[in-house]
Amino acid sequence: MQLHFTKMHGAGNDFIVIDGIHQDLSDMSRAQWRFLADRQFGIGADQILLIEKPTRPDAEFKYRIINHDGSEVEQCGNGSRCFVRFVREKNLTDKKQIKVEVAHTLLTLSEKDHGLVEVNMGAPILDLPIIPFNPKDLESNIVANTTNYLLPTPQGSFWITPVSMGNPHAVQVVDSVDEAPVLLTGPLIEHHPSFPARVNAGFMQIIDRQTIRLRVFERGSGETLSCGTGACAAVVAGILQGLLDSPVAVHTKGGELLIEWQYLTEGVGANVMMTGPAATVFEGKIDVPSL
Repeated sequence: MQLHFTKMHGAGNDFIVIDGIHQDLSDMSRAQWRFLADRQFGIGADQILLIEKPTRPDAEFKYRIINHDGSEVEQCGNGSRCFVRFVREKNLTDKKQIKVEVAHTLLTLSEKDHGLVEVNMGAPILDLPIIPFNPKDLESNIVANTTNYLLPTPQGSFWITPVSMGNPHAVQVVDSVDEAPVLLTGPLIEHHPSFPARVNAGFMQIIDRQTIRLRVFERGSGETLSCGTGACAAVVAGILQGLLDSPVAVHTKGGELLIEWQYLTEGVGANVMMTGPAATVFEGKIDVPSL
């Protein structure tokens, strides 16, 4: 099967973007998705974005997110920005504000000037069973407006703040992201039994009250140069702990994201707004083997 694709990135988080509206991909296997994402034998990417027709009347498009390992996930912040650039560059829409269906929710995306895209990521999910996160037998500590949990691993124990942005995150504050053992402890946190659906492990270094540095070990992909939902989760965790004030500039290895969020005293959080770049790298076609 021959497949047409576009290679894109959002702050270094790279994607294969595929028009599934005009190409029939119903028979694609998990092994074939892994082949496409493989950096040695395929195209290479952190994740694959598959554009489809929506299933709900209030959306103009739907897209699915497939990890480097072929698994499917619920949400991707950097990918959502690439989606906007893709559908506009491909003349699939002429609108600058687009409503798109992802998993079981609806996102509002807006193209801005200078190649930037703003995404309304919705309200963060802090309800532990919905994240999902099981704190049974874990030591806990209330910090300002949230509760942190001590997560034991074979490489030590780490205080984390659980947050979901449509996908689960475990955010920890570190002294230095350069010295944090991301590649060593990231997989241990990702597969920790307290997170039954696995988790993205975030390592946040606070520079000042409106600036952080961040590294994220993503569920199913490993460490990426940037993670949009990870940036949102980190800022939410920092604001809940009284460490940050909105808006917050998030510096990742791949670039800068701006995250805005207000914690409401009634215990309900406003929607998280994320602004960042999205760029097309190249286009092509590839023969996908039967796997």
